[in-house]
Amino acid sequence: MLVHLPSVLDHATLARLREALATAGWTDGRETVGAQGAQVKRNLQLPDASPLREALGRDVLAALARHPLYHAAALPLRVLPPRFNRYQGGGEYGFHVDGAVMALEDGRQLRSDLACTLFLSAPHEYDGGELVVSDTYGEHAVKLAAGDAVLYPAGSLHRVTAVTRGARLAAFFWIQSLVRDETRRRTLLELDTAIQRLVAGDADTTAVLQLTGVYHNLLRAWSET
Repeated sequence: MLVHLPSVLDHATLARLREALATAGWTDGRETVGAQGAQVKRNLQLPDASPLREALGRDVLAALARHPLYHAAALPLRVLPPRFNRYQGGGEYGFHVDGAVMALEDGRQLRSDLACTLFLSAPHEYDGGELVVSDTYGEHAVKLAAGDAVLYPAGSLHRVTAVTRGARLAAFFWIQSLVRDETRRRTLLELDTAIQRLVAGDADTTAVLQLTGVYHNLLRAWSET
């Protein structure tokens, strides 16, 4: 399931991030992947040890903390601190699957249930650069407004098409969800969305309360902490 998260960053935060990245010290993106990924990856990234990466990553996570759809769709338990990349001059990342287990900076492990890409460049600023996610329903190309993000299954086959004009800047990271199973996460998101619409429509309070109880009981039964 792909979930579009609109307006994660406001204009001021987006401008500040882009200004910082304009003078950043970039490194070869292949430094953060294994031998197989290095064969199909051609981009630039902020070094993992970069203080700028850490500071900008905090800004991204703070913005997501204020985004209700992010929490409803991802149900985050652990998050790998965001990384930042740049595609230009034909840079691309061929089809690949993300690693299943990743190391956090505090030594704990993260199971990568979901991946998130936050677009920092506007679509008119570059040609190509679509995030293409392949699933049982075919391939889905994603190219969003600057400040918007997309959630998608980390286990899916996906790629970034070649950027043939301009530069594509983005933040990306992985999430371990409270609910491992994608179908169950989708069910909870649909139920939560329906409850919010009923509340907004001034529906029967008792019925809304019962549905809210169903939501939390399902979350209680399905979550892993």
